[in-house]
Amino acid sequence: MNEHTKNLAVRIVRFVDDGFPGWVECQFVDAAGRVHTIVDKYPTFTEEMLDAQSQYPRSGEVQCEILNRSQDARGGGLVRIRMPGIESTEGLSEFVVPSTQLLPARPQTEHHTE
Repeated sequence: MNEHTKNLAVRIVRFVDDGFPGWVECQFVDAAGRVHTIVDKYPTFTEEMLDAQSQYPRSGEVQCEILNRSQDARGGGLVRIRMPGIESTEGLSEFVVPSTQLLPARPQTEHHTE
């Protein structure tokens, strides 16, 4: 990971499919106030085990790459991001979001055998 890799805060709104390991629907709002929906395997968004009986909505994160930074008319930070390998239900993978929605990237979990 580098300084161009961050996580975008999302809301996991519902469980959609129990195909392994389980699929969830997530939403986030871009800088223009538009809601975007992503459907993917729950480990894409959280380290928690989720299923149809889990409580929704709940917080999640999705890894993204920062393409560039700018400011809105009021001086607020904006960030153009790309989610490699992930698309919204509309087929989009690049978005402009408020910088306040970005979180530090989670370190990748490594599995060691002893």
